[in-house]
Amino acid sequence: MLDQGLLDAVKSYSERMTRPIEFVLGEGEHEQRAELVDFLTQIAGTTDKIRLSQQFDANLSPMSFKIRSQDKDTGIIFSGIPGGHEFTSLILAILQSGGSEIKLDPGIQNIIKAIKQPLKFETFVSLSCHNCPDVVQALNQFALLNDNISNEMIDGGVFQDMINERNIQGVPAVYLNGKPFANGKIDTAKLIEKLQQQYPDLMSGAAAAEQLEQQDVTIIGGGPAGVAAAIYVARKGLKVTMVADRIGGQVKDTQDIENLISIPLTNGNELSANFVKHIAAYSITVKEMVSVTSISENSAQMNEQGEDKPTYQITLNTGESFGTRAIIVATGAKWRKLNIKGEDENIGSGVAYCPHCDGPFFKGKDVAVVGGGNSGIEAAIDLAGIVKHVTVLEFADTLKADQVLIDKAKERDNIDIMTSVASQEIKATDGKVSSLIYQDRTTGENKELPLSAIFVQIGLVPNSEVVKDLVQVTKFGEIEINEKCQTNKPGIFACGDVTTVPFKQINIAMGEGSKAALSAFEYLMLQ
Repeated sequence: MLDQGLLDAVKSYSERMTRPIEFVLGEGEHEQRAELVDFLTQIAGTTDKIRLSQQFDANLSPMSFKIRSQDKDTGIIFSGIPGGHEFTSLILAILQSGGSEIKLDPGIQNIIKAIKQPLKFETFVSLSCHNCPDVVQALNQFALLNDNISNEMIDGGVFQDMINERNIQGVPAVYLNGKPFANGKIDTAKLIEKLQQQYPDLMSGAAAAEQLEQQDVTIIGGGPAGVAAAIYVARKGLKVTMVADRIGGQVKDTQDIENLISIPLTNGNELSANFVKHIAAYSITVKEMVSVTSISENSAQMNEQGEDKPTYQITLNTGESFGTRAIIVATGAKWRKLNIKGEDENIGSGVAYCPHCDGPFFKGKDVAVVGGGNSGIEAAIDLAGIVKHVTVLEFADTLKADQVLIDKAKERDNIDIMTSVASQEIKATDGKVSSLIYQDRTTGENKELPLSAIFVQIGLVPNSEVVKDLVQVTKFGEIEINEKCQTNKPGIFACGDVTTVPFKQINIAMGEGSKAALSAFEYLMLQ
């Protein structure tokens, strides 16, 4: 089942382990159980640090196994065979259970370690979902840090009865203590935020994290713009901290990237991994998987030129707070919603934003893609290979996508394209999306399109919430900047998709990030 290359990689990785671990299977019979046993046997055969226990756990299903270390349960359970994208989740769980470092921000670790409530997470995944591993890996780390926490990865393809019972139509779908907790793409910072909302006293017993000294520049965001800014600032010899929910940002969710100059083809995961390597080559303090909760202005300081220049105070969701002489906001953007009746109510039940993650749930069914730009047409092409039929709905009179993509879509006999269409309402039957009400803008007539899912691909909304009351933004939420990436506030710069700069592209974001860094350096040198 596993090729020799993967087994050799597991053997190599196991050298990092400082203590042995064991797999403990559930009890009972299942048509795929022999495949699961063979899978685990091959992995255990790569090193004497991993063993497959001869004992069974009657509390687990026949297709489940847990990881034990130092004669106790780690709280990590895999239900199904963690192949595909989840193979990495298994390898990380093995290594971290075996003593390898858990690379979570110390502030986050302190919060997790202080949790007193029993938290039982169930994370439903698809092995083809590229967002699911991030959630599984984060919650597995939570389990390793606190004996009150457990996390079970559940492959929806194997446990279809559970998927149907809970009406799950999108992944990752996270349940906490038997109740829905989170759905869709979510990072560690958002998981912590949701836990803090559900348990307001979560941080009361957390140990205080070591406070950073005042920074020269703080960069908020870890996408192409933020990474470029951090590297350029560090090369100038300034003290720089990057605060990011994840390195890569929206790029990490991108499949093929064919327009990054000098690199004919890459993908979001590869590019994000290269970002991490490049950042590590410089003296950059990285606060990853955390978020900024507030920014306040300190009293202005008089410089040698007699100018008053303020400093700023950054507060994180971990409770940490530190001063900074300048800020570069590179928070990017998130998927734009339709904001119509039935959308929010049916997220995860037929309303989706990621065709790669949720497309497999609608195999052989009729779906719609709302949006005729590049992302919309790319989504339609991808879905056409999975579902029965795709209808593309575009509000404008013409499609905005590149002609090469439009031509590819028109070659598919199971893709229909409709323009001059305004989505009005999403309807559901028995808890699942069943149709879309739309208006034909040429006639004004409302029509109903029967379908099982709606994939929304209508662009992005800038992530400017954290600074919208501090700097000037447009009615669309974009941060207004000049040609030097300066905002209307001294010492606060912005770059990338969160700003008014047109054309939201990786190449442009990198250039803007570099420019913002040079502008911040120039600003500080005049102090």
